[in-house]
Amino acid sequence: MLKIDGLRAGYKGTEALHGISLEIREGTIVSAVGANGAGKSTLINAISRLVDINAGSMTFNGRDIVRLSAPEVVELGIVQVPEGRQVFAALTVAENLRLGFHRLRHRGDKNLFRDRLDYVYELFPKLKERAGQRAITLSGGEQSMVALGRALMADPKLLLLDEPSLGLAPLVVERMFEVLQVLRRSGLTILLVEQHADEALALSDYGYVLSVGNIAAQGTGDSLRDHEAIQQAYLG
Repeated sequence: MLKIDGLRAGYKGTEALHGISLEIREGTIVSAVGANGAGKSTLINAISRLVDINAGSMTFNGRDIVRLSAPEVVELGIVQVPEGRQVFAALTVAENLRLGFHRLRHRGDKNLFRDRLDYVYELFPKLKERAGQRAITLSGGEQSMVALGRALMADPKLLLLDEPSLGLAPLVVERMFEVLQVLRRSGLTILLVEQHADEALALSDYGYVLSVGNIAAQGTGDSLRDHEAIQQAYLG
């Protein structure tokens, strides 16, 4: 589904990715793990076309996306849940979710919005209870549910998750990974950037270990969990 070859990318002239190559097959979960500053978030933002691409190619279902804008990438079905949740604080839960539906607005199916909303509420019953509350009044865990639910309202083909467990309590992290298991069983294709490397790799079909903008190791999730590159990335 997604193929990246020789990608060099960064911010305002500072290169954070130094020619990395990777693939994501349809219906799989792929993890990108590594220490802070390894380039994980830059990878997600490059795919979303939010950072400068200096060299290399990226294709999504055979289509070049390097020259596309961020909105055009979303229209193709590549949807990101950004680090730090970034919900619209002044809007209600329901209003945040409605914004996620924007990609599907032209389909003309009057039942589609309700179907997507019911799907999100089934995954996160608490959001249905909080539908009329402003997002700023929610806990961090509930805001994470809003951010993921908003992305799922767009019916993504490829879901990009940037540190979904960041700053969450252990019980909330556990619930988040339970939801990711459900999404995996549904066949959704996911690129997961996550600080909890062991949990992420246990969930993943394939993984990449990033180190200072390069890929230090790659392989199946299980094969990487005890890999030397993981130990070096997290334990020095």
